[in-house]
Amino acid sequence: MEIKVAIFEDNKLVRDALESILNGTPGFSCCGAFADGNQWLHCIKKSEPDVVLMDIEMPGLNGIEVTQALTAACPAVKVLIQTVFNDSEKIFDALCAGASGYILKNDPPAKYLEAINEVYNGGSPMNPMVAKKVLGFFSAKNIIRIAPEENDYQLSQREKEILQLMVGGDNYKSIAAKAFISYETVRTHVKNIYKKLHVACRSEAVLKAVQQGIA
Repeated sequence: MEIKVAIFEDNKLVRDALESILNGTPGFSCCGAFADGNQWLHCIKKSEPDVVLMDIEMPGLNGIEVTQALTAACPAVKVLIQTVFNDSEKIFDALCAGASGYILKNDPPAKYLEAINEVYNGGSPMNPMVAKKVLGFFSAKNIIRIAPEENDYQLSQREKEILQLMVGGDNYKSIAAKAFISYETVRTHVKNIYKKLHVACRSEAVLKAVQQGIA
């Protein structure tokens, strides 16, 4: 089954290139390509994507605003933010808006396809450079480490190792290689981590781990 991807990107050259890559790769298809997010709901209903590639800076509604509205209205649709920004605050805002993952625009096509596939399968890919910026933003904003809650999260040693790798920005494939386990085993561990930490996504898990010194 093909992963249907919609693109929100104001740069026509980039938009056309992404559309060609998706339509030229088995297992992927571009179901819509849009220059802005002003009519995002109509675009989503028309294209019915599984995953949305979302640019942050667009005319009219920006990618953060569209992501926030889209994830609230269509929670089954996953949003993968693509950015060239060195602005940690914009990246953090996109994270808070409900994006499932982040990729840099200068990443090669193979990284894009890997990230789309990971988001589609429930993962939360985050380019290591982006992860470092997010953690740096935590420090700059004095998001301090707080004492662990009284209840023990009961994370196994393996789960703590995987959480540490998530904090460091590793994606599922990289975690699997470093931990010498399968991709599916990583997914199972991550689901268990979310359940034990009482969080719903990678960003919440990373924030909780940083705040409480869990990993």
